[in-house]
Amino acid sequence: MITPTLYLFGSAAPPVLDVARVIEEAQADGWDVCLGLTPTAARWFTDSLDGLAALTGHPARWDYRMPGQPDVWPKPDAIVVAPATFNTINQWALGITDKWLVGVVAEGIGKGIPMAVMPCVNRAYVAHSQFERSIDTLQRAGVRVLYGEAGFVPNPPGQGNPATYPWRAALDAVADVLDLASNT
Repeated sequence: MITPTLYLFGSAAPPVLDVARVIEEAQADGWDVCLGLTPTAARWFTDSLDGLAALTGHPARWDYRMPGQPDVWPKPDAIVVAPATFNTINQWALGITDKWLVGVVAEGIGKGIPMAVMPCVNRAYVAHSQFERSIDTLQRAGVRVLYGEAGFVPNPPGQGNPATYPWRAALDAVADVLDLASNT
């Protein structure tokens, strides 16, 4: 049996700092995990990128590869984008792909890759009218959006608690891919 591949993508929001534990949890669920980060999130892990690569067995990525360079990751069976910041969600919905991570998920819609996104935004960001439009755009494109009671509930600015970020909901949102893989 081939182990299905999960691309675990994270933006620069405090819950991303718990990504090593989440990788281990996803691996225990049966995933081969590849870690992708936004450039800012990658800077947060400057001293631990090698350790995260050792944990996953794949290099962590945050930038486009150069022309002619081979792709070092297996193709994804599913993608989870969590935590997804206001910027990442809006860029994805608008198709602004200057960041590698956003480019992969924007293309993933067209490729039909099962994807889930769980925001990590405060209520001040949610008040911006573009946020709801972006959430709607992603949902209409077939992305599973874990927002509200079934996922992430925005907090007042400065009052978020990274320890309560519902990582399990993000992993569970693509668990049906594992069910399909085990039946083949």
